[in-house]
Amino acid sequence: MSPPRFPRSAPATHDPPHGGPGAIIERGTVHLPLLPNIVELRVRYAETDQMGVVYHANYLVWCEVGRTEFIRSLGSSYASLEREGVMLAVSDATLRFHAPARYDDAIVIETTIKNVRSRSIVFGYEIFRQDAEARKRLVTARTALIALDSAGRPRSMPTSLLDLFRGRE
Repeated sequence: MSPPRFPRSAPATHDPPHGGPGAIIERGTVHLPLLPNIVELRVRYAETDQMGVVYHANYLVWCEVGRTEFIRSLGSSYASLEREGVMLAVSDATLRFHAPARYDDAIVIETTIKNVRSRSIVFGYEIFRQDAEARKRLVTARTALIALDSAGRPRSMPTSLLDLFRGRE
């Protein structure tokens, strides 16, 4: 696991930057440590294309799986957030392909929170093929999600959601 990344102007701290003591808060951004949540799955035949490799859009589906399981690992769920009137809509997604996945490959999705702002969350993903001997990086991805109210208007993240992310140690 790589060390946390901080903005160049951030002050030095010896405490983990998880939103509690020692957190780095700059212009409404809480910088969080890179604590991955791991999901394992196996490539299904329906996820491959005519060339026998995973169709590119399926990696975004896997990012969603990683993201929802990350939130579940914190003791919450997308469904509970939506019941509270918080919708998290993807506003930006980027993928960088390093190698293809194929039918029946064992896949590992590592999801981290890159940062949380007053109205958005950025998640990072690394998707690997897990062989008996080693992992092979397949995709590096990032999604930014914006908080919306039930009418689809941008809103601030509720304190309960920020506290949820800050409590991850």
